[in-house]
Amino acid sequence: MTSSFVSRRRAMITTAFSALALASLPHLAQAQTADQPEAQEAEPAEIIVSARRREESLQETPVAVTVFSGEALEDRQITQTQDLERFTPSLQFKPAGQLSGNSAAAVVFIRGIGQLDPTAAVDPGVGVYIDDVYVGRSVGGTIELGDIASVQVLRGPQGTLFGRNTIGGAILVKTREPEFDAFSGRSRLRTGEDNLIEGSTALNLPITSNLAARVSGGFRKRDGYVRRAFDGLRLGNDNVYTLNAALKWEASPSFNLLLRGDYTERNENGAPFVFAGINEQAPVPAIASVGAGCPGATIPFAPLTPGNPRFGAPNVPLINDPRCANDFYNRGPYVNGGTAPVLSTSKVWGLSATASLALSEALTVKSITAYRDTQSRGVRDADNTPFVILTTDVGAQSQQFSQEVQLQLDSGPVNGILGAYYFDEDTDERASVPISFPPTPAVIGSILAGGPGSRDLQLSALETKSFAIFGEATWEVSTGLELTGGLRYTEDRKTYQGTVLNLFPSTRPDPNPLPTLAIPQGGPLFIFPTPNRETFSALTGSASVRYQVADWLSTYVSYARSFKSGGFNTRYNAPPAGNVPIPFDEETVDSYELGAKMDFGALRLNLAAFQADYQDIQLIFRAGPVPLLFNAGKARIRGFEAEASYRSGGFSLEASMSMLDDDILSITAIPGATATVLPGDDLPLTPSFQGSFGIAYDFQLTDTLQLTPRFDGSYSSSVVFITGSVPEIEQDAYFVANASLTLAHEDGWKLQAGLTNLFDERYLVQGNASLATLGYAERIFARPRQWFMQASFQF
Repeated sequence: MTSSFVSRRRAMITTAFSALALASLPHLAQAQTADQPEAQEAEPAEIIVSARRREESLQETPVAVTVFSGEALEDRQITQTQDLERFTPSLQFKPAGQLSGNSAAAVVFIRGIGQLDPTAAVDPGVGVYIDDVYVGRSVGGTIELGDIASVQVLRGPQGTLFGRNTIGGAILVKTREPEFDAFSGRSRLRTGEDNLIEGSTALNLPITSNLAARVSGGFRKRDGYVRRAFDGLRLGNDNVYTLNAALKWEASPSFNLLLRGDYTERNENGAPFVFAGINEQAPVPAIASVGAGCPGATIPFAPLTPGNPRFGAPNVPLINDPRCANDFYNRGPYVNGGTAPVLSTSKVWGLSATASLALSEALTVKSITAYRDTQSRGVRDADNTPFVILTTDVGAQSQQFSQEVQLQLDSGPVNGILGAYYFDEDTDERASVPISFPPTPAVIGSILAGGPGSRDLQLSALETKSFAIFGEATWEVSTGLELTGGLRYTEDRKTYQGTVLNLFPSTRPDPNPLPTLAIPQGGPLFIFPTPNRETFSALTGSASVRYQVADWLSTYVSYARSFKSGGFNTRYNAPPAGNVPIPFDEETVDSYELGAKMDFGALRLNLAAFQADYQDIQLIFRAGPVPLLFNAGKARIRGFEAEASYRSGGFSLEASMSMLDDDILSITAIPGATATVLPGDDLPLTPSFQGSFGIAYDFQLTDTLQLTPRFDGSYSSSVVFITGSVPEIEQDAYFVANASLTLAHEDGWKLQAGLTNLFDERYLVQGNASLATLGYAERIFARPRQWFMQASFQF
């Protein structure tokens, strides 16, 4: 029986049980009401969301939204944004984005749509927002969830109100605001496996009756769980510090101002990649092996000539010899065999000012002004061996400014919003890539003599200016019937200026001053170092019809169109045609959705079915060893999602599931480049089934003391991490569980102990490969089972 068949069977069984559980909950609620009239059902409080840029009830919003309160995040051990994927339908949130080497570089997909490449030249496919401010870089998207009021995950295109680069969806993180009423605070300290020490403190500081401040800070230090055999360095460690501050001023009943600032710093050893495989017939491993003296290794490159025993088709014999770059370097899931220097660092900070002025009872003007700064560097030894096959050193610094103005209308049966948005981002990125390719006689001769190979150097100056105007209106036509429509016009202006060259030998420092002439001008540069500009514009929109069938049932049908901006490829290992950078265009999504939201009191059940037509997909092709983006794909994604929550007495249950069916309809051939995906392959990070549940019960030990055991489980069917089929980095179906026990006192203190990855499941959270030319594959396994203990107090 094949593993894929077992995975499908597990998914079908789990789906059936989940559907049965969800379907039985209404009957369970009715039975409990009929048979136990004395039971006190704790009806859940109304959940308020801002999916349409205004506050409204979750159950009355015609958008598929998953909401986590600050308390829910703590209960479910969700400490970072990547933890959200365990409990959110159709969400995949992965750390250490491919090619970045940085543990904080986020790769986010919702409903099969996102972006694999986290570097500065490519925009994300899912928008991440902190307090209504768009985060432009993937490194800033990995957020520590400390003093958080709520997190909302909006599934499906959000191209009207949230705009550019939200074709997959949006994640809205809202921090806690200052309160005027009383001095208060909260603090927690956690310890655990791998020398974990983690803490956070938040203070609410009333200053006057209409002025208050809030400050919070946190840290987490933990040893890495992947050991590097070369020097004992622990990869995948945590060393992060955060600081947040806010000041709220209610100058009058009609005007308020909220100032916020946040800072996050990480200084870590490097992403916990390990060896996944080597293609022994790829050119680069063969070059490295011949240079190291591997017996029987061959290459067909000068200065070697026919007749030389080392001359022949690229090949590395599969023998256990340290001079041979082959699969004998597989050291297991928690040992890294690399020797190159590695690190993962980032500093991310931001400031924002949100002002709101009520012009009348019906009209409000809102302004959101923000600045964010991101610095990051990630160095990874991609082949995870002692050989110089591929090492990447990517550093970037970005500054972004954004300004948004909204005019909000709330006038009885009509609600609406008009807005304008401006975004300006400047990024400088440096990528240094020691690589023994292309195989020139000089490079091969140096390697054969025991010397260094060559190094690609790519310096990129990137600028994005984005302008948008948007509007949306909702009209309650009659009791229970609501029509909504909106449009957004966006214009993105992209500028790229690059200095791209190959340095030989690789030990040469970066040239200073930088060369200014391209190869046709007699210089070393692959492309002309002049500004390149492209403008991308789109009219996107959405429409929905919501009908309140009964007090307990709201239904809706919706349509949404969104786009993700294009840009320029910045990686080159050889001159492109005409010595000018290769651009790529925008991609678009049209989504059709049918939903129902049910509220039975103690039970809530929300369902959504959708189809997304995904066009002009920005797909990775390979030109030799270099990944390049082209608009070359068309796909259709269909899905079904369900979320349920049930509370009665001290018992609580949350459950969710999603089923995705993706079809790649066509792939366009690109002359001079090799596709990494074919029709019939799966889209990356699009598992056919995801499911989760959480069960807890509050035992009232005394009038003041409560004991709560909790169990959370999440299941995923098989998943691929890149376009194309690479079995070495594909994950079969898996189930992960967490368990905790909490003792809480009404005075505000809590003691908690628990286990994450309770059953010590071994599964992948990231993978990357380039087996054809570079010949490597790498992967990251999740942490094994971890214990923790925590004490917290609030007043």
